[in-house]
Amino acid sequence: MERRLSAILAADVVGYSALMEQDEAGTFDRLRAHRKVLFEPEIEKHHGRVFKLTGDGLS
Repeated sequence: MERRLSAILAADVVGYSALMEQDEAGTFDRLRAHRKVLFEPEIEKHHGRVFKLTGDGLS
């Protein structure tokens, strides 16, 4: 049996609903850009993976 250590990161954007109401396309683009620059390199560095994206949530 192979065992793997798991850690779960739950991130939430403050004011996401209001930001989406003001500029849905721009907010989505900025969120995606920040995720690629800030989160994905760290996740890859630790051999992790994203298994769920929900609006402003990342799991």
